[in-house]
Amino acid sequence: MTSGTEIEPTVASAAPARSATPRSPVRPRGRWSRRRGVVGGFAAFGVVAFAAAIVAPTGMALADPPTADVQTPFSLAAQDTQDLTVTTGASIETVTRGAYDVYVTPTPTPTPEPEPEPASAESSESSDGGPGPVYYTGGGAPAEWMAAAGIASGDWGYVDYIVAKESGWNPNATNSSSGACGLVQALPCSKVPGNGYDPVDNLRWANGYATGRYGSWAGAYEFWINNNWW
Repeated sequence: MTSGTEIEPTVASAAPARSATPRSPVRPRGRWSRRRGVVGGFAAFGVVAFAAAIVAPTGMALADPPTADVQTPFSLAAQDTQDLTVTTGASIETVTRGAYDVYVTPTPTPTPEPEPEPASAESSESSDGGPGPVYYTGGGAPAEWMAAAGIASGDWGYVDYIVAKESGWNPNATNSSSGACGLVQALPCSKVPGNGYDPVDNLRWANGYATGRYGSWAGAYEFWINNNWW
């Protein structure tokens, strides 16, 4: 048997062993809590970064476009293409554009076409292709024509009446059906020496016709009054 004093050391030495056993599990639970906090922080940061990656392109698309002062490759190329000088004129100038030579051909001035000249009486032709009548293009007055034809001034009244009825004092008058021509409507026109449309030639022939057929211009006048022709 042992005394009571021998048992007490045994009890006393066992007490520290029981007190150390419950404290050892406490330390691991504190370190695990801190690890969970760190992992949670990294997870939150990842969520924010993912949201920023989705929203950033939309924000960039809604941003204001670059101002005109910003130099881009496209604007530099456009300025280079517009740096072109073209010279037009009588001579051909070489225009340099980058590494190319551009030649501008001046537009020739069109040559105006000559207007067709009106057909003159001298160059006119008849319907059968032969030379046509030569119409009168000179001037003058009835008194001048009668004096030049050698008609006496005392007969001018008779001549004026007949010629006014026949042609209206138009040297180029022509009867479309019979072909009579000139002031007194000579028929045929080829009877008149010279040109049947020349007023002096026509009156000169009429002066001989009136005196030869009717005896005088007065007789020719009387015949015309009665028959409306002579």
